[in-house]
Amino acid sequence: MNILYILWFFVFFSFFGWVFNVGRNLINEGRFYNKGFLTSPFCPTYGICGVLCSIALTVLPQDNFIIFISSSIILSLLSVIIGLITEKLIGCKPWDYSDQLSSLGSYITIPYALLLGILGLFLNAVMIPLLKMLVDLIPFTVSMIVVLILCFVILVDYILSVVTVIRLKHRMKSLNGDLDMFNGEVSHEKLKELEENYNKLFTENILRRRLASAFPELKSSAYIRQVTDKLDEIKQDNMKEYTQVFENEEEKPFAFGLCFTKLFWLFLIGSFIGTLMETVWALIFEGHFEMRVGMVYGPFIPVYGGGACFLTVALYKLYKMSDTLIFVISAVVGGSFEYFCSWFQETMFGTVSWDYSDTPFNLNGRTNLMFALIWGFLGLVWVRYLYPFAAKLIEKIPRKTGSIITLALVIFMILNTFMTISAVMRWQSRIENNPPAHALDAYLDKHFGNKKMEFLFPHMTNVDDKEKSSETATADTVN
Repeated sequence: MNILYILWFFVFFSFFGWVFNVGRNLINEGRFYNKGFLTSPFCPTYGICGVLCSIALTVLPQDNFIIFISSSIILSLLSVIIGLITEKLIGCKPWDYSDQLSSLGSYITIPYALLLGILGLFLNAVMIPLLKMLVDLIPFTVSMIVVLILCFVILVDYILSVVTVIRLKHRMKSLNGDLDMFNGEVSHEKLKELEENYNKLFTENILRRRLASAFPELKSSAYIRQVTDKLDEIKQDNMKEYTQVFENEEEKPFAFGLCFTKLFWLFLIGSFIGTLMETVWALIFEGHFEMRVGMVYGPFIPVYGGGACFLTVALYKLYKMSDTLIFVISAVVGGSFEYFCSWFQETMFGTVSWDYSDTPFNLNGRTNLMFALIWGFLGLVWVRYLYPFAAKLIEKIPRKTGSIITLALVIFMILNTFMTISAVMRWQSRIENNPPAHALDAYLDKHFGNKKMEFLFPHMTNVDDKEKSSETATADTVN
């Protein structure tokens, strides 16, 4: 059998299969819709089965019983294989006979296998000779061009459909992964938003809409139930962190509620997360690794730790508010806190660690609209998810062990704060060529020299140097 026949058999049987599916749906469901995997009027499953069956039947003895048995076996095996591949690809069964008494698995039944045997007889006796005769009537060049174009259309359609399904499954997996990360209350608005996102998965473009129409299992309520059940579980579990009450003091876990111990641990966690965020920010947006810390010992940035505590205190009783209100309040609170930290550092130590004077919508260079919006987002995520998650982890610490560790960490952070302030002040004094005045200055000169301080605080500058730099830049602009 030459290649031209094979290509035309594939195209014809693919089209015939599509017509068969559409007609069956029209009879069974009373409506017309494309049940195939492709958008175009072709079902490659039928085309592949038709081609393989026709090739196999031409080499078999032309006995009706042998043709019948062979067709039944070949087409049944192909149906199972294609069904398994399609299920693996799209994540649901393209057809399912498992609820029928005569089924042989999910993809074939005894009556259907016998029907395929009869179809093989008809194919071998009538369809193949008729198709060969029709193909022979068309000039070879024209026939080859037309069939190649049709095969190309089917191939492109198939690739687009596969890509659509892969991206759809990836998006589903991503959303389900996001749900698994939630460990806090989810507002009604957030729940509604996530449900809408799942529904949009099947309506965002024409390919997804058509696939959802062909395979309703893709958008079955199981997906939505998975979302709502998970979010309801998260919501109820998260509410306990804000509303749980213990009658006996002994029953309370370590650092329960909004207390100093809880806030201190949140300060440490927020300071550490801030260091990670700043490091990632430098890698992504500035293209290089840069140590960004706020203390000489450990990966801590107090601005983020203080912001976490400040947002917790400010928003702890507002968890029932909508996401929009929490976002706005967080933006105002976070931006104000950042402004205060900048002012306090400049007033107390004569240094600045950030300056947004050259950015739009800034407020005295201490904060700006963009970072206020980032604070709003961080505040929303903190209140809804991170704080409840962090609080639960803290409360799992044994009370006695937690008290000892907390005391040790408080002493360490007090010492860390003292050494950080002393090192920064000595750094400024050293720049002014002042010799060490006592043993602490000598220790700081030895262990926290200029190079190390520049490495730890690469963006910290003296206010006077900043003003001189600004005046120089202004003069250069005028000249």
